[in-house]
Amino acid sequence: MTEIVLPNDTNNLGNLFGGQLLSWMDRCAAIAAHRHCHRIVVTASVNNVTFNLPIPQGSIVTLEAKPSRAFSSSMEIFVDVLIEDQSGQGKKQKANEAIYTFVAVDQLGNPIQVPPVEPETELEQRRYDGALRRRQLALILAGKMQPSEATELRALFFPDEA
Repeated sequence: MTEIVLPNDTNNLGNLFGGQLLSWMDRCAAIAAHRHCHRIVVTASVNNVTFNLPIPQGSIVTLEAKPSRAFSSSMEIFVDVLIEDQSGQGKKQKANEAIYTFVAVDQLGNPIQVPPVEPETELEQRRYDGALRRRQLALILAGKMQPSEATELRALFFPDEA
């Protein structure tokens, strides 16, 4: 997805307003989730947002979203935000990233099964592997999983027990 930062998209410093970027990322991630499962999807959570670089007015912003892993009815979606060099040479620099979770639902709003994600590149494999750890941590923090049940996290912190 590509956008241009217009004056009404900026804050007092002339940079892209964070809320506008969040809206663009949510929309882009929703499209990626929908394309993965071909069903209605809803945003379940915004798990992480990293604002690394300001994005000045006039910038061309490209958002790239891709599922990193699917669970039963949910999908973790990574969004990479790239800005083009304003010199006109088309070089892109990663400015921000986010991780969203979407749930596929039927016409009545009930969660439904989604197909698995099959990582192909090294980056996709790292994101795929990390998704289960991020999910287990989120479930522990929400009180829906006991830390002792978090096998991936235990293996990360206590490799000798594996």
